[in-house]
Formats: sequence, C-alpha cells, structure tokens
Amino acid sequence: MKAKKFATQIDEKVLKDLKSYTKAADRSISSVVSDAVAEYLQRSKLRPAFRSAMSEVLDEHEELLKRLAK
Repeated sequence: MKAKKFATQIDEKVLKDLKSYTKAADRSISSVVSDAVAEYLQRSKLRPAFRSAMSEVLDEHEELLKRLAK
C-alpha cells in the first residue's frame, strides 16, 4: 500500500519516548506510528463489553505486565 504524508502534533514527552523507542528498535517513526494507529483502529472495532473488560484487566495488572515485558 502506498504511504501518504500527513502532519499532526504530539505531546513532547510522547515524542521523546517515541524517538527513544524507534532508535532502540531500529525502526522508523513512520512505521511505528502507522502500526500504532492501525492497532488502535482495530481495537476500536472490538465489542464494547470486551474492550471494557480488557481495559479493566490491563489496568488492574499494569505493574505486573510491565515487569513481564522486561
């Protein structure tokens, strides 16, 4: 699929974290943003009840999930 340019604004801290991530992952900002937006849009299509339950579990176990990700 052909990529299209667009401009947007982002919080400074988020941009700093994004740049740090892309450098460590050896990826472009464009590819990470594209993947993140695609994932966000896919998640938004999930049934509201499932999405709510998933968010609740993720919030409840956020610290554990962060430790597991390391």
